[in-house]
Amino acid sequence: MRRVAVLLVALAASLVPVATARAATSPGPYRGLGSWVDVFDYTARTQPVGVTPPVTPASVDDMAALGVRTLYIQVVNPPGVRPDTLFDAKLLREFLSRGHAAGLGVVAWYLPSFVDVRADYAMVKAIASLQANGKGFDAVALDIEDTDSVPDVVVRNDRVVELAKRTKELLGSARPLAAIVYPAVQTEVINPFLWPDFPYRRLSPSIDVWMPMAYFTFRDVASGYRDPLRYTEESVARLRARLGDKHAPVHVIGGIADVATPEDYVAFLRAARETKAVGYSMYDFRTTSSAAWSYLRQGEASGAS
Repeated sequence: MRRVAVLLVALAASLVPVATARAATSPGPYRGLGSWVDVFDYTARTQPVGVTPPVTPASVDDMAALGVRTLYIQVVNPPGVRPDTLFDAKLLREFLSRGHAAGLGVVAWYLPSFVDVRADYAMVKAIASLQANGKGFDAVALDIEDTDSVPDVVVRNDRVVELAKRTKELLGSARPLAAIVYPAVQTEVINPFLWPDFPYRRLSPSIDVWMPMAYFTFRDVASGYRDPLRYTEESVARLRARLGDKHAPVHVIGGIADVATPEDYVAFLRAARETKAVGYSMYDFRTTSSAAWSYLRQGEASGAS
């Protein structure tokens, strides 16, 4: 009996939520309706010669008029550029300035390779130090999805945890750090070989908001996961279970905007509401139609954030 009691105590300890270990930082800009802009949409260097980028700093005013609360903008250097400098600094300052003038939060998202944590961290430092009119990015999100650059899962996990820890220490309590992650349904049910043993609990002390890429538009009907409600709810439930924290702050990212139907939007917003997500968004700004925005704004009114 004594051995059983010891085992029960050990099991109970392992199930204690780890939320108290997470940095006590408000979700801040991750709340409410967001919109995404990647490097292929706003930089001239990623366009055919002579073609103007489809998203410009002037687009930020349109986002504000459409009801967007936060702009998520990708920051990435071209190959060969030192990670302690930002190749697009001038343009990023314009987005920052326009965003803050329009009353939007502006979050920089960065895709680290984890090949060299020092280089990834140098990039994060450069991002965190960028300012326009005396104000920098309101938050930083690490896009944790590169599985090819470091094939060894154990090594990759250690580097992910190290970078997140260093990034959170850099940002402090004033600026929340988010983790953009594969949805747990994808890594546990659909493709368990994608990223086995993802270090949710080891990351938890450093991460303030979790952003699962619950792209229901990637799933087929036969799987049952083309249903935005099911896919989003199960993704959030599995994530929180792995964290041992049923209240972990989550901002859900839905599917690709231009292949989602009106019914998809209704179901996705219901999922955001029922999971008590702090925020929600579709990917991305350029592919979101005027009609879609009318649905997305309803999420704010219905308490989906």
